[in-house]
Amino acid sequence: MKRTLYLKLLGGYLLFGLLGFLIIATFTYHLTFQHLEKKEAQNLYRESALISSSYAQNYFSNSMTLDEINEQLSALDTYLNADIWIVDTHGKILINTAATETTEETIPDFDMTDFGNRYYRVGTFYDYFQENMLSVFSPITVNYKVRGYVIIHKSESYLTASANSLSAIAYTTLALIFAAAFVVLALFTYVVYIPIRKITHAADEYSKGNFDAKIDVHSNDEIGYLAASLNYMANELNTLEEDQRKFISNVSHDFRSPLTSIKGYVEAMLDGTIPVEMQEKYLNIILFETERLNKLTKSLLELNKFGSHGVMLDVTDFDINQTIKTTLLTFEGICANKHIRFNLILSGEQLFVTADFSKIQQVLYNLIDNAIKFSHQDSTITIETTEKNDKVFVSVKDTGIGIPKDSLKKIWERFYKTDLSRGKDKRGTGLGLSIVKEIIQAHGENINCISTEGVGTEFIFTLPIAKDKE
Repeated sequence: MKRTLYLKLLGGYLLFGLLGFLIIATFTYHLTFQHLEKKEAQNLYRESALISSSYAQNYFSNSMTLDEINEQLSALDTYLNADIWIVDTHGKILINTAATETTEETIPDFDMTDFGNRYYRVGTFYDYFQENMLSVFSPITVNYKVRGYVIIHKSESYLTASANSLSAIAYTTLALIFAAAFVVLALFTYVVYIPIRKITHAADEYSKGNFDAKIDVHSNDEIGYLAASLNYMANELNTLEEDQRKFISNVSHDFRSPLTSIKGYVEAMLDGTIPVEMQEKYLNIILFETERLNKLTKSLLELNKFGSHGVMLDVTDFDINQTIKTTLLTFEGICANKHIRFNLILSGEQLFVTADFSKIQQVLYNLIDNAIKFSHQDSTITIETTEKNDKVFVSVKDTGIGIPKDSLKKIWERFYKTDLSRGKDKRGTGLGLSIVKEIIQAHGENINCISTEGVGTEFIFTLPIAKDKE
C-alpha cells in the first residue's frame, strides 16, 4: 500500500518553511529597508530644515561666522551620527563637521537637480564617499533667494544593520510559527492521518474478503462516524457471507432431497424394484417432489424480480375482507387435517383498499401458509382488519411455536430459517417472508412482526384505504 499522503503533508510543511524564509529574506527585507530609509530621510530632512532656518541663514545674513556655526553643528553631528555639510550653490563645502580641520573643497559636477523631485538620494554623493550614504538636503534661502544648502550624510550601513535587526525578529517569528505548524502537523497526524491509515488498512482487508478486521477509531467526529459505519458494514457483509453459505447449503439441500427421491424412485421403477401395481403411489410422490422444486424455482424468480427494482404494480381498488375470505379457501384441506380454525375479525362488511390485488393476495397466502406451518394441532389463527388514519391494518396471528428473539431481525432475509423451523417446516424455502416484505415495500407501506417464543407470532401490515370508497 502506497503511503503518499503523509509525505505530501510533510513536503507541504517543509515548503511552507522554505517559502516563509525566502519571503522574509527578499520581500520582507526589501520593504523593511525601504521603510527605514524613508523614515530616516524624513528625520534627517527635519534636522536639515531646522539647521537651515536656525544657523545657516545667520551666516549668509552675516550675523554668525562659520566657526560659530561649526561649533553648534558639531554637537548635533554626534547626536545624529551623521556628517553635516553647508555648501554654496556651486558645490563649495563651507562647513564639514566630519573634517578635523577647515579646508576648502568643491564637489565636482555638483548639481542639486540631480536629486530630482526628492529631497534625498542614496549613493557615494559624486564619489566623495567610499560607501553608500543617505544624503538629505534642505535649501538655505535668504530674501527668497537660494544661497546654499544644508546636506546631511548618514551611512547606509546603519540602515542595513537596523533592517537586519528587524529581519532577525521576523526570522524568530517565522521559527515560532514553524514550530506551531509542527504542533498542528503532529496533531493532524494523530487526529486525522493515523485514523485514515487504519481505515485504509481495514478497507484493503475488506477488499481481500477479510471482514473480521476492525477499525480501532473511536473519535466523536466525521472520521469516527466513518470508521463506525465501515465496522458496521464489515459486520453486515460478514453476516451476509455467512447467510450466503447457509443459503447455498439450504438451497442445495432443498434441491437435492427431491431430486434424490425422484431419481431413486424412477430408477426403482425402471429396474423393476417397484412393481407395476405400486408405481402409481410412487409417481404421486415424484409429482409432489416436482411441485416442491417448481415452488422453490418460482419463489427464486419472484424474489429476483422484486430485487431488480423494476416491478410494475397493477394498482386497483378491491375489498380486502373478501380477498382474505377467498385466500382462506385455499387452505381448507390442510387446516382440516391439522384441526386448525380461523377467527376472522373484519372491519365492516366491505373494506376497500388501493393496491395490487394479485400481489396482496400473495402476501396473505404466504403469511397464512407460514402461520399454518408453525401452528400446533387444534389451534386457532386470528385474522383481523382495522381502520386508522386513512390506513387499513391487516393482522395475521397464530398461537404456534413463535420466533426466537435473536431471529426476529433476520426473518426478512432471503433464505433465512430459524433453528426451530428446521424440524417444523419441511417444505419451506426461507423465501416467503422476503417476498412479503418486498411486495409491501413496493407499495410504500410497512410490515412488522411481534413474536414470543412458545406463545405465537403476529404479522401486521398496512395498506391505503381507497379514496372513493371511504
